[in-house]
Amino acid sequence: MKKGLLIVYSGVSGVGKGTILNELMPMEDLNLAYSVSMTTRQPREGEVDGVNYFFVDKKRFLEAVKNGELLEHARFVGNDYGTPKEYVEKMREQGKNVILEIEIRGAKQVLEKCPDALSIYIVPPSIEELERRLRERSSEDEETIMKRISKAKKEMKEMGFYEHVVCNDDLQKTIQEVRQIILDEMNSKD
Repeated sequence: MKKGLLIVYSGVSGVGKGTILNELMPMEDLNLAYSVSMTTRQPREGEVDGVNYFFVDKKRFLEAVKNGELLEHARFVGNDYGTPKEYVEKMREQGKNVILEIEIRGAKQVLEKCPDALSIYIVPPSIEELERRLRERSSEDEETIMKRISKAKKEMKEMGFYEHVVCNDDLQKTIQEVRQIILDEMNSKD
């Protein structure tokens, strides 16, 4: 059995990463598996250990970092998050193409350890369009929207280390473009 790909998938907040991924995941020809992260945060109602996250205490998380068990890790809003190397490798050995939806900091860590990973970054057609989309969601206050816009401008300056940058100007076109990038990479590994 052929080893699966490791796919590093990122993009600015509000660009449509989740929507794109929700369309790609069921496509059987892509053989995708979503990477399950380890976290120190408490499970939310309905979340299942080993499905949504691997829920661990602070001591176990620090042990994983110390022992090099994580491909990447970061602290976010007082909790630790990381990608377990063993889980990802197990899925890849089963032939699954494992997709990591992570921020730029984590992506850089993964790409340093796994230079053969396929990296894809999703961008909006413009900052103005991103702002329009964030406002259309009506889920955040003005201060939060402005913070997201500011963060997006900074992040987009660093997108050059991704192998593929895809502009989400048309959702269906973007889904097909990302799908084709993955298929091309799968075929190049044959």
